[in-house]
Amino acid sequence: MRRDLFDEEHDLFRETVREFMAREVVPHHAQWEQDGIVPREVWKKAGELGMFGFSVPEEYGGSGITDFRYNTVIVEEIIRHGATGLGFGLHNDIMAPYLVDMTDDEQKQRWLPGFASGELITAIGMTEPGAGSDLQGVRTTAVREGDHYVVNGQKTFITNGINSDLVVVVAKTDPTAGARGTTLLVVERGMEGFTRGRNLEKVGMHAQDTAELFFENVRVPVANRLGGEEGQGFIQLMVNLPQERLSIAVAAVAAAETVLEQTIEYCRSRKAFGRNIGQFQNTRFLLAELSTEVEIARHYVDKCILALNAKELTVVDAAKAKWWTTELQNKVIDRCLQLHGGYGYMLEYPVAKAWLDSRVQTIYGGTTEIMKEIIGRSFGF
Repeated sequence: MRRDLFDEEHDLFRETVREFMAREVVPHHAQWEQDGIVPREVWKKAGELGMFGFSVPEEYGGSGITDFRYNTVIVEEIIRHGATGLGFGLHNDIMAPYLVDMTDDEQKQRWLPGFASGELITAIGMTEPGAGSDLQGVRTTAVREGDHYVVNGQKTFITNGINSDLVVVVAKTDPTAGARGTTLLVVERGMEGFTRGRNLEKVGMHAQDTAELFFENVRVPVANRLGGEEGQGFIQLMVNLPQERLSIAVAAVAAAETVLEQTIEYCRSRKAFGRNIGQFQNTRFLLAELSTEVEIARHYVDKCILALNAKELTVVDAAKAKWWTTELQNKVIDRCLQLHGGYGYMLEYPVAKAWLDSRVQTIYGGTTEIMKEIIGRSFGF
């Protein structure tokens, strides 16, 4: 079925992104995989092309456009080029709402120009060694002392953790108040007591810097608190999680589509028993099944994108998109690897790298099990 999500402006932007990927990313990504990090210069080059901060007002260096279709274009092109080291999705899709919608004028002046230009790289510190999907279980504390908060604690599995200049940290300002005791604070590079641990070794996504962060008596100005009042952090997180989960779903469908296309081409040329493996009924039936499921997922996700633009995307809709598409992504890539035979296990074939990179998709942003719990609770049982 014809995909009608994008307008001409989005198609032109896609060409710009593709040219950027071909010139600045693809020739170097293998080296970044070995290095475990993407150079900061790449972020600045992307910023020069207007790839960051679409929703940032023009007076702060952005485009002033609230249209998630532009975000979608970037995520899709990153995935289709196998460039999973780029943390642009987290910067654009997850961090932008915090820095655009929850900041005062002074904070906007300080942070948004660098955010849009790629000079300030962002991250969010939610997950801790003992708290993942259960955000109410965070143990990092922020104690008010005059015009500062004193922050102590640890975060882990933080995307952009090494490169980040601004980290939105989820901290307990009142450990006795449950969800109402959580506040979001922006910790900046260079603050005394803020240190980074290991650039973590992962199963996949080797070029993406994922780190541990440590906070030891870090004095964070009250002026770095997001959202005005103290204790609003949990609500702020809940408001932004649907967009984060939709971004993951966009990547999941793009990955499934890309690997499926590559596998179909492989089945046209790979021979076994004197004929192309695509001529075997088992291959045709399997590809027919995967193609159908991926196309259905594509149209649901596109519908979610339009709902987000209209401010109608619900927590439940986003949870459905997130768990279904990421589970499908893993299924499609696993089946496609099998069709490649022994070559599928060789990292020189894109399907092998995609298989490694895809596994985390059902975990971060809320596990499949948590997504089903969110959906199940909506029934009112």
